[in-house]
Amino acid sequence: MPQLPIVHAPAYDAGFAPGHRFPMGKYTRLMDLIRETGLGVMADFHAPAPASAEWLALAHDRAYVDQVLACSVPALIEREIGFQVDQRVSLRARLATAGTVMAARLALSEGIACNTAGGSHHARRAQGAGFCTFNDVAVAAHLLLADGEVGRVLVIDLDVHQGDGTAEICAGIPAIRTVSMHSEKNYPARKQASSIDVALPDGVRDEAYLETLDWLLPRTLEGFSPDLVFYNAGVDPHEHDRLGRLSLSDQGLRDRDRTVFSFFRERGIPVASVLGGGYSHDIDAVARRHLITFEAALDFV
Repeated sequence: MPQLPIVHAPAYDAGFAPGHRFPMGKYTRLMDLIRETGLGVMADFHAPAPASAEWLALAHDRAYVDQVLACSVPALIEREIGFQVDQRVSLRARLATAGTVMAARLALSEGIACNTAGGSHHARRAQGAGFCTFNDVAVAAHLLLADGEVGRVLVIDLDVHQGDGTAEICAGIPAIRTVSMHSEKNYPARKQASSIDVALPDGVRDEAYLETLDWLLPRTLEGFSPDLVFYNAGVDPHEHDRLGRLSLSDQGLRDRDRTVFSFFRERGIPVASVLGGGYSHDIDAVARRHLITFEAALDFV
């Protein structure tokens, strides 16, 4: 029986109080759902150890890395991140980053793998922002390139918000192509230049979104042959997302994920999926939206 590699750590959930703007409990609830729905029987679970400062410094300024590890991030930066960087948040950020590295390596060997966290695409080289402490995908891409495990990396980011931090960190690196399809008028107000940006108007629904994705995917490979794809499968394009401005249904998210996985797997390109954004006071509802990605991935093992 084929098994889907899934990377998870209980400490992905830093235990925020119910009602916090960032729905931290979704990581625990997602894992519960994976087990409850039977997907867990078809999963191969892996647990990461915290990322080292050396890994993190490949994508971030060492001074900022040291601040996070020491839980001494300046208050101004904590405000930009959106929460205090205490010991639980610091550990969570290191684990999520290492989880994306692990998912990438599993994808290289198995073809596809999913991290139940990650996609912290607003974290920039010098600091975190937008609920993102470390940019796990940027760290993983730099590490795999430095170790010679890959020669080229493609990042396809379908979170509703632009992957500005990833674009900034990876700018000018020919071996990394960053692609972001996002809501034009949503956070961040000041966008960065990805290799390819597709800015969508408010209210885009399933059909138009999927038509645009079908147009975009072939262009991600024009003149570029990646050894690995990082897929940010944020579910905040959903019509009921608290911070989204698009209008995808559950089926739209399902079709989106299947389209991405099938496009790259049919071409023999490994895919490492990361969780990305999804915002609701209803933790169960947002976790069920994230579950869609894992159910879709299982069909491409």
